[in-house]
Amino acid sequence: MSDDASAGEFDFKLYRYTPSLAGAIISVIVFGVLSGLHLWKLIRHRAIYFTPFLIGGIFETIGYIGRILSHYDKESLSGFIIQAILILVAPALFAASIYMILGRIIRTIHAEHLSLIPINWVTRIFVIGDVFSFTLQAGGGGIQSGGTLDMFNLGEKIIVAGLFMQIFIFGFFVVTALLFHMRIAKRPTATAAQGAVHWKRHLYVLYTTSALILVRSIFRVVEYLQGNDGYLISHEVFLYIFDMLLMASVMVIFFVFYVGDLEPKKRKDVRDSGELELNHRQGQWS
Repeated sequence: MSDDASAGEFDFKLYRYTPSLAGAIISVIVFGVLSGLHLWKLIRHRAIYFTPFLIGGIFETIGYIGRILSHYDKESLSGFIIQAILILVAPALFAASIYMILGRIIRTIHAEHLSLIPINWVTRIFVIGDVFSFTLQAGGGGIQSGGTLDMFNLGEKIIVAGLFMQIFIFGFFVVTALLFHMRIAKRPTATAAQGAVHWKRHLYVLYTTSALILVRSIFRVVEYLQGNDGYLISHEVFLYIFDMLLMASVMVIFFVFYVGDLEPKKRKDVRDSGELELNHRQGQWS
């Protein structure tokens, strides 16, 4: 074995610090509470499409439990794998629900004709892309657990590819949402004009949460590109600033500005919406 290879193997470490116990415990409490609150909201509004979001919150909670374990044994591979994979892929699950919301906004205000992408494909395209991104990141994290430097480097490359895909998908998603926003602002449907559905607020929530996840994904890309001995991965504070805080903020925003009005709970909701559109058309004909 060459001296360079030996040096590389010698220099590799799971952690270049002892994971903060206080930071991990606070994170577990924050994500645990937020996940519980989102479970309550999901049941209350019957918003089944928000299930991936809830699972993402649970992943974050378990991931930081892994960091608690790593605090007591930072050489343990099990604790490292738990936190590395679950904290890494949780935002992709948040993204899946975010993508679904845009399609529901468009349908709820009867603006299918203003969508850049055919409405039946809006959710499919973004969620399928998100699934690929999720798979790459999770698969890369799994490969990293192989225990060798070569496996870690290969897993790192796959994770970066998954993160780049996530950034690309989010960029296209934001463009799609912005274009729809401009079109509906110029030619509002009767349902949008009536104001029963807070579609503008929902779109701004999508923009804000998408930006937070984008910033986090860019941070992760830079972190992995710097390598195992890079500055970002060597300083734990950046994980909490650019990952934990941003993802907790996403959960808080969606709890405060929930999208329950996009998920009709009774047939009356659907009937009332249909009557609004019919009345608008009758007014145009008269």
